[in-house]
Amino acid sequence: MPTPLPIGMPVTGMSPSGTTLCAVICCYTAARWELLIDGIGVAGAQLRTGDRVVVVVDHNADLQARLIRHFGAAGAFPAVDAPDLHIVANTHTQGLSGARNTGMTNADQDVLVYLDDDALLRPGSLAQLRSVIESRPEVVAVGGGVHAAWEGGAPRWFPDEFGWVVGCDYRGIAASGSQVRNPIGAAMAVRRAELVKIGGFSSDLGRVGTLPVGCEETLMGIELRNTFPDSMVIRDSRFAVDHQVPQVRQTVRYFLSRCRHEGRSKAKLSAIAGAQSAFSAEASYLTRTITGGVVRYLAQLGRGDVFAPVRLVIMLLGVITTGAGTVQGMVGALPYPKCAWSLRRRTTRKNPVGDRT
Repeated sequence: MPTPLPIGMPVTGMSPSGTTLCAVICCYTAARWELLIDGIGVAGAQLRTGDRVVVVVDHNADLQARLIRHFGAAGAFPAVDAPDLHIVANTHTQGLSGARNTGMTNADQDVLVYLDDDALLRPGSLAQLRSVIESRPEVVAVGGGVHAAWEGGAPRWFPDEFGWVVGCDYRGIAASGSQVRNPIGAAMAVRRAELVKIGGFSSDLGRVGTLPVGCEETLMGIELRNTFPDSMVIRDSRFAVDHQVPQVRQTVRYFLSRCRHEGRSKAKLSAIAGAQSAFSAEASYLTRTITGGVVRYLAQLGRGDVFAPVRLVIMLLGVITTGAGTVQGMVGALPYPKCAWSLRRRTTRKNPVGDRT
């Protein structure tokens, strides 16, 4: 097993000032190697002394060893005012939730910035995030703008309302500066002390490998608001990433699979946090975003867009499949055990409408 800590310690004699950030990048496969290396480098370039980058490798010792060899030879971040880099193995349950919790336990900075291993920060993003955190103490978490970077271009059949299927922004998402129920996981930041207080991310939810499940960010947002009722979770699109969407995720088969698993995840979330919290954003999504999509695609068809009816059908199939997955998850699940999350509290108030994924 390679030595995980640390690589590229910052220059001595320099002390951090202001809010410190720790970028946590979770990975499990070498298939995204170039994107992963670019993402680590871009994050490191936007951080400074006192900050940190933690790369959490999810049960892949070969990948961890390769990363340590790479950055050991490259000297990590060569700038004088630079963060330190830690490359660690996931010491919690396998999957994204466990990896994120490992990142949390390997940081002592004020704010944790979670980034996907196939997402690249846009210029100035972390400076904007730091400014928001420092100027607004009531903000406990921030969701960034997540822009889809389609390999080969976006497929013409894909409905804009379902950007969440590929982990990106979608038509109808809350405006920048608005309160949201939860952020999108590809670019989100949360105050570390508050995340520790709620116990981190639930291992009962979240993606494991390529299995397209989720809702761990939703539960995090719900728990933060319940534990800190005067706090806010907001979306700020100036803190932004370009999220790569490979062609393997540009098929109708993947689209419907992701919808079905999202529904099943929502059913599990409902068992943990209660239906009101689990589905607080979905009513608005259906009545405003989906209804508006129907009108928009019919109008596009009237203007001669031959792919408009295809997008309309796929959108409606997505709604039906997600709903069927939710029902399947509710009907097929055994009585859910009273875990630490559900024992602490069950929400009794309506959460602000925001990101639904």
